[in-house]
Amino acid sequence: MAADLDLTESDHDQMVSGRSLWGKSGIRPEWRPIEQSFSTDIAVIGGGITGALVAEHLTARGFSVVIIDREEPGFGSTAASTAMLQWEIDSTLTELEDYYGFERAAGIYRRSGAAVAGLSKLIAANEIACGFRSRNTLYLADGREGARNLLEERQLRRRAGLPGVYLEHPDLFTQFELDRDGAIYSPGSAECDPLLLTWALLEMAVRRGARLVNASVAALHSEGDRVMAETDGGHVIEARHVVLATGYSMPGLDMPKLHRSSSSWALATVPQDPANFWRDRALIWEDSHPYLYMRTTADNRIVAGGEDDDTTDAEVRDRKLPAKIVAIQEKMKRLWPKADTRVAHAWCGTFGETADGLPLIGPVPQIPHVFAAYGYGGNGITFSYLAAQMIGAMLAGMQRDWFEDFAVDRDGPGLRTLHERFRPEIMLR
Repeated sequence: MAADLDLTESDHDQMVSGRSLWGKSGIRPEWRPIEQSFSTDIAVIGGGITGALVAEHLTARGFSVVIIDREEPGFGSTAASTAMLQWEIDSTLTELEDYYGFERAAGIYRRSGAAVAGLSKLIAANEIACGFRSRNTLYLADGREGARNLLEERQLRRRAGLPGVYLEHPDLFTQFELDRDGAIYSPGSAECDPLLLTWALLEMAVRRGARLVNASVAALHSEGDRVMAETDGGHVIEARHVVLATGYSMPGLDMPKLHRSSSSWALATVPQDPANFWRDRALIWEDSHPYLYMRTTADNRIVAGGEDDDTTDAEVRDRKLPAKIVAIQEKMKRLWPKADTRVAHAWCGTFGETADGLPLIGPVPQIPHVFAAYGYGGNGITFSYLAAQMIGAMLAGMQRDWFEDFAVDRDGPGLRTLHERFRPEIMLR
């Protein structure tokens, strides 16, 4: 059986604009042009955080790997991430229960938690200097009705064995000085510098023999037990398997009906007086639409973002940047009046998302030996780690029933409800 896939061009500036604060202290990996055709076990297309996690994991499993990127690794959607490494998913457990039933929804949440824990262990074991810090999260209610919804969400989470407590307004205000009707306070999340993490993972893969090359893959041709990756320079990379880790640029694929694209905006402030931060420097996000999310950085800045909408045109998205940043500043100041809202960095990006808030991971239908690794939504890095683990298991011949929860062609229960309740506000976290 033979199958072909044409890969269309998209540059970094079509996906991301502005200037984020990441990677200032890092050493960029060395990538080289392809000088001749060659063979490998695995060709990973995309050198951002997803491709880096996949390459690190597969080289650790003993596969020969090449990472291919036509632009500098990490400077696509990875550089635009705010790198809030959360296990809490853009779709609440309540929503996922409506879509897929309690047991399946609870299992998805537990696996998200395990992914954050696994990523944390990977960073610690290899002493990766990427500004990694374990963090608690505060999920803030939007008004009284939102507080009631969050209380019900916390009760459902307790039934699923998930950690966290519900804070009513008096406790939230007393402990955190946040004037909201309620919140869920949960352990087990983290933050990092996504570029430093990406570059370190790529370097680990390269030390194990991986090749990091500068090329544009124009087409994939799958026949028999091999896949031919044809580059624009005329060279061909022959691989046993190909992993598509192209971020939010989806080359030549007919996208699943669960998928759509949106844009998000973010800022980083000037350095703050650490004494003026909220308790625990917790990751903050809102149950509101459009929403606000905030975190701190190792050099004492506040990163804030949100204001997501369904803009996909890069020029229109970029024209909105000044007004969106002002809106984020105003929301940040209302939520945390102690913040110095002066902006040092501002950026925006176009991102992929799914209606159920879950990633697209696994075999690409009708194209043998090609896998998708798309960690969409606010849990992008968390899901990218999960993608690396899942694809590694699949290549080792392991199959689990729960892999279908994230399948590219999934069409699970409640699909009509998913489309009716679809919301765009889930991007940069």
